[in-house]
Amino acid sequence: MKSNLIGKTALVGGSTQGIGRAAANLLSEMGVSIVLLSRNKEKLEETRLELDTKLGQSHEILVADFSEPSSVKRVVQDYLDQGKIINILVNNTGGPPSGSIINSSEEDFNNAFRNHLINNHNLSQLLIPGMKASGYGRIINVVSTSVKAPLTGLGVSNTVRAAVANWSKTLANELAPDSITVNNVLPGATLTERLNEIIVRKSLNQGSSEEKIKEEMRDEIPMQRFAEPEEIARAIVFLASSDSSYITGINLPVDGGRTPNL
Repeated sequence: MKSNLIGKTALVGGSTQGIGRAAANLLSEMGVSIVLLSRNKEKLEETRLELDTKLGQSHEILVADFSEPSSVKRVVQDYLDQGKIINILVNNTGGPPSGSIINSSEEDFNNAFRNHLINNHNLSQLLIPGMKASGYGRIINVVSTSVKAPLTGLGVSNTVRAAVANWSKTLANELAPDSITVNNVLPGATLTERLNEIIVRKSLNQGSSEEKIKEEMRDEIPMQRFAEPEEIARAIVFLASSDSSYITGINLPVDGGRTPNL
């Protein structure tokens, strides 16, 4: 896998923490040059310095806020206007706040739709011409197992993630003749700030301790533990490699067996 990724370039969203940071690190170890995209310049620089460079990789940062799609689009377009080509796109950003769907506002849905589907679509449109020109393209969307079975207390996320999954499948079919693959990685409960936020919210809503909530969540997972971000990143790296060349338009759960259906 390492040899077939050397010389490739990947744009990784939400790459200063959690799954995005783990994916950027692991891809760099495989010989990929990384373009880190997030809103915090200081954290981006910290992450860039930890990326592997032993195989001649060079890493760059782009600063933009996913809540402002026009800003993200402008920053990436400016980068591409320098003659740069990106072969691999990892669409990843923090999930919408947890909460019941009945209490969610119109703005909650609009924000989530912007942060996820609109940014994913804009970035894909910008990068696909370069993928076609280079003869190599991989689009990997970090979504959620809720596209297979809605998760309690994640009303907005359940809704928007499903939209992203169907957008992805449609795009995969359109790009298949160009041998550009589009796939979704569906993380289960993973040790990230997002999981901490969900645990705290459940604890407050249920009047139960955070440890009790963690125990109940682990009990729902056949493997009886939460995932490490690196375990999700390994699936991303596989889908980014040429080893996955005949895999497109799929949802790949990485959840310790929690999802109740195939």
